[in-house]
Amino acid sequence: MFLSRSWLLLIFIHIIGIQSKFHLTHGELPGTWELLIANVGISSMHTAVTRYGTVVLLDRTNIGPSRRMLREGHCRDNPNDRVLKHDCYAHSVLFDPLTNEIRPLMIQTDTWCSSGQFLPDGTLLQTGGDLDGLKKIRKFVPCERNEFCDWEELQDLELVSGRWYSTNQILPDGSVIIVGGRAANSIEFYPPREPCVLPLQFLDEVKDDQMDNLYPYVHLLPNGNLFIFANNRAIQYDYTTNSVVRDYPPLEGGPRNYPSAGSSVMLALQEDYTSAVIVVCGGAEYGAFIQKSTDTPAHGNCGRIVATDPNPDWEMEDMPFARIMGDMVMLPTGDALIINGAQSGSQGFELGTNPCLNPVLYRPSEPVGLRFMTLTPATVPRMYHSTANLLPDGRVLVAGSNPHYLYKYGGDFPTELRLEAFSPEYLSADRANLRPVIEELPEKLCYGQAFEIFISVTLPIVGIVEVNFASAPFATHSYSQGQRLVKLGVTSAIPESGGAVGGKYRIGCTAPPNSKVAPPGYYMVFAVNQGVPSVARWIQLIS
Repeated sequence: MFLSRSWLLLIFIHIIGIQSKFHLTHGELPGTWELLIANVGISSMHTAVTRYGTVVLLDRTNIGPSRRMLREGHCRDNPNDRVLKHDCYAHSVLFDPLTNEIRPLMIQTDTWCSSGQFLPDGTLLQTGGDLDGLKKIRKFVPCERNEFCDWEELQDLELVSGRWYSTNQILPDGSVIIVGGRAANSIEFYPPREPCVLPLQFLDEVKDDQMDNLYPYVHLLPNGNLFIFANNRAIQYDYTTNSVVRDYPPLEGGPRNYPSAGSSVMLALQEDYTSAVIVVCGGAEYGAFIQKSTDTPAHGNCGRIVATDPNPDWEMEDMPFARIMGDMVMLPTGDALIINGAQSGSQGFELGTNPCLNPVLYRPSEPVGLRFMTLTPATVPRMYHSTANLLPDGRVLVAGSNPHYLYKYGGDFPTELRLEAFSPEYLSADRANLRPVIEELPEKLCYGQAFEIFISVTLPIVGIVEVNFASAPFATHSYSQGQRLVKLGVTSAIPESGGAVGGKYRIGCTAPPNSKVAPPGYYMVFAVNQGVPSVARWIQLIS
């Protein structure tokens, strides 16, 4: 039986609608990929962008020979190392995105599954790990590109409790809380405070047969409390009194933390800064890890909750792809990029399959059902031990992926040494005329301070230009510790030269009101014009 033309038209429109919803057309998808370095020398398990725009890449130390040597005369001697007792290979490097140059860094103790966070002065604090790194505290004080800086491992101070798979979060006073870890259902602080360690019963309550309470998702809410998510549950926690302020409803669909790793972000703080929205996406089915099932499909949904509401509940929505081990990166626009990962299995060595090559853009201002946009697929699988970080130029740096206990360069999903950048659609050539340039900006700001920013742009400005503060988090194991985006209150852009095309504009801004909204430290400042961000300038927010 033949269909009428009208029925064919309706079917065609329906198919186009489905393709539009999930953006799975066979044509060109948004975003572009760029290979930066074919062999960075190490597979980065942990990645962080410093205030100088350089990038610290860090792997385990007891993993055997990497593909980059340490500086001449610098070797690591460890009689307890199971692979190399005399090790002259680098396990951490410093990458410069402006020149694509790599410099080896010296790390001594085991950083496997450790944690990190930037301090208010821009120092990268790095804590814990395995074996001789379990209680270790390390610092990396970044430097100008023409200067030399390297890791420092503290000798006179260590963690009170060993921390393996823990999470760090900077607090309003500039100190860092260190939450959880394997066999460590507690918290402690840097710098240390009394009492040295506080029990966190919640982490013990959510532990299951395969743990699923490791690398908890920790977000600093604008009321000063912490949103802590582990397994499938969350609490609002007052760390000053060591008390649970609120229990949130469970998130349906099973565990979401390591080893069943999904990912999480807190959406941009804006307007009066009283509302905080948390999103948790993906994860593995319970049992995939303990059964070592590599073909068990991952979760394909996200839960979204207004953590500051009086009676919050999870709003569920489906992603275009199931995903575990994905990374969620807050972009300067307020959208979130979901990238990397696999569609089957769980975290752990040799336990993930079916790589998820398509990044997805999560657009929080759209209604449910229209928030996801599928982007240009990668060609390099990035699964266990991969990372993604926002760069000051608006690109996303993608590194790592080593699903093997040691470095393995053959077979399925080999150890990945390539370093790539993904450029979201806002960096496409047809939007270049909209991209603002920050011409003038203060170097330091106090809370609540009124200030001005001067920008230039090729085409005349026709709307409000946003000025947004983006933190530089510590990315590891599908979660970016300390990630934060704050949208400032701004005035309309006022032409400084009579509104001539390509002229300079002045924008009045107000700094975040307090350190609960934006903890002290260095932020990337982006001017965003019609969804197109500038190259960021760094600013220090001080008390």
